[in-house]
Amino acid sequence: MRIIETELAEVKLLEPQVYSDERGSVFESYQKERYDVAGALGPFVQDNLVGSKLGVLRGLHYQLQQPQAKLVTVTSGKIFDVAVDIRRNSVTFGKWIGYELSVENRRQLYVPEGFAHGYYVLSDWADVWYKCTNYYHPDDDYGILWNDTAIAVVWPLVNDAPILSAKDRDRRCLEDIAEELLPTI
Repeated sequence: MRIIETELAEVKLLEPQVYSDERGSVFESYQKERYDVAGALGPFVQDNLVGSKLGVLRGLHYQLQQPQAKLVTVTSGKIFDVAVDIRRNSVTFGKWIGYELSVENRRQLYVPEGFAHGYYVLSDWADVWYKCTNYYHPDDDYGILWNDTAIAVVWPLVNDAPILSAKDRDRRCLEDIAEELLPTI
């Protein structure tokens, strides 16, 4: 497995070894010892599989009291996956990284606790599978507005406006979120 360091040191872009022959291909989407070395620490306690159509943007989400680290994999289609450092005392606070993940490139993104996460669907359909280090808790669900101009994520939009949930449309900018509603290091 190739481990690609990102501008946000804790976030890792991973390229698992893919074995292919005339029958198709196989890769280990998770192997604890190898992923521990990569810094994608668990233990993972929940897996989610989310299907979305072209133009859907999900995010930018986080949990505060029960934070989740995520290991994100695309099992069909293509997305632009984003992590934003929202740890209020971090030297990279408000910085973001984004990578294309697809079934073709088999890249994975490890998003640690303390980071908001979101993605935008670039194909007609995408299935996104992610492992989480904590359970989803609806009462601990927070988020940041996807187009916060201070963060300035450069989303590769294929339509004039992304398809958003009502919850994601109503999120606030990072600077408007109370300090106590943001994680620390």
